[in-house]
Amino acid sequence: MTQSVVVQVGQCGNQVGCRFWDLALREHAHVNKKGLYDEALSSFFRNVDSRKSAGGACGVGGRIQHLKARAVLVDMEEGVVKEILQGPLREVFDSAQLLTDVSGSGNNWAVGHMTYGSAYREQIVDKLRKAAEHCDCLQCFFLIHSMGGGTGSGLGTSVLSLLEEEFPDVCRIVTSIYPSAEDDVITSPYNSILAMRELTEHADCVLPVENQSLVDIVNKIKIMSHSAKPGSVIKRDSTVISGQGGLSGPEKPFDAMNNIVANLLLNITSSARFEGSLNMDLNEIAMNLVPFPRLHYLVPSLTPLYTLADVSVPTRRLDYGKYNKMTHIYALDQRNVCIKIHIKVKF
Repeated sequence: MTQSVVVQVGQCGNQVGCRFWDLALREHAHVNKKGLYDEALSSFFRNVDSRKSAGGACGVGGRIQHLKARAVLVDMEEGVVKEILQGPLREVFDSAQLLTDVSGSGNNWAVGHMTYGSAYREQIVDKLRKAAEHCDCLQCFFLIHSMGGGTGSGLGTSVLSLLEEEFPDVCRIVTSIYPSAEDDVITSPYNSILAMRELTEHADCVLPVENQSLVDIVNKIKIMSHSAKPGSVIKRDSTVISGQGGLSGPEKPFDAMNNIVANLLLNITSSARFEGSLNMDLNEIAMNLVPFPRLHYLVPSLTPLYTLADVSVPTRRLDYGKYNKMTHIYALDQRNVCIKIHIKVKF
């Protein structure tokens, strides 16, 4: 199978990215009961054994020793990265994957793109190359960033141009978090407009996500959980409210919003992380859905919403006493095996 590298830039990008790794680990742990390092895990994780030389990389088929995410974390404020290194995902990353500063970009696109983009160019390229060297068949770069902040919009688009320059043949899929109309950062429209131009020029595919839409989804899920319908209760370990995105400390108001974006990325990458006759490579997304090179903004969506909250919806049962005819259809399952499906038909 092919491999992909996730590049997380800025506070929002790192929080969403770490929640993605949290969900991915839970999903693979649920599927991979034997603890083997298979091809599904190799698409986004490395298996490292410290007892071996040359980086301690282990091949596919052996036991899981120590999983490392194929990721590069960049932020000009070290607060979020420090929280990650103190949280439950601290063993998934190492110092070679991190790049931080202490001053921040001051919510200014020009500072992130011009100042830090030039100052940290060589270090960013070096970390991207090291991440690519660990891949047998590098297929895609996933860039996660916000459009309203200075580091996410400015340095994030600078990293995107570096990816095009250093790896022109590798697909670049960007997940951009757009600010809402009531954003408290006064420079967010300025940052978003300048970042949009860079996304149009250098990205292969952009998945825009708006903050206000995330707020509406969270509110709908809360209304659903507090409805009078029996069984409509959000489970404690659901996608929306659990884990705090791999961070330590109490849950913050925007954690639920970040979890929705991470769940979106988890679903998009499932075809690359697992085998199946209906699955496809990630570069086929841009190949099939982008009619013109610059027209590559795709609108993502999630449905139904109760699956995000893992709501205990009562099962729907049919009254078989009203049906008196049996028919059947033939279909193919994921292994291309013909199966027979029986259906009760009412006359």
